[in-house]
Amino acid sequence: MDDMNRKQRRAARTEGHLDDTAFLKTADKFIDVANRHNRRVKATELHVAFLYASARYSAYVAKTILDVPNHESFVKEMTTRYQEMLRQHLADPSLSKPTTS
Repeated sequence: MDDMNRKQRRAARTEGHLDDTAFLKTADKFIDVANRHNRRVKATELHVAFLYASARYSAYVAKTILDVPNHESFVKEMTTRYQEMLRQHLADPSLSKPTTS
């Protein structure tokens, strides 16, 4: 989607597609929800709840939207994508403990 001009990006968004900017904004909304819940729920429990929700929603999309014929292939693909994203974020120096004042 990076090769699209502004008009094409708008049309794609209208059809429900996410360009890179919209993708990151959408992900940030989920992170905001997590941060709000983290005021009451330990992060060590919250991240597992989000992982569960992600798996549940991905299973829903696979079964009802994509009609994935081979569940194990889909699981392998999603697992590989998750591992890549997790490794990238773990290597990100901007992710660090907040400083307390």
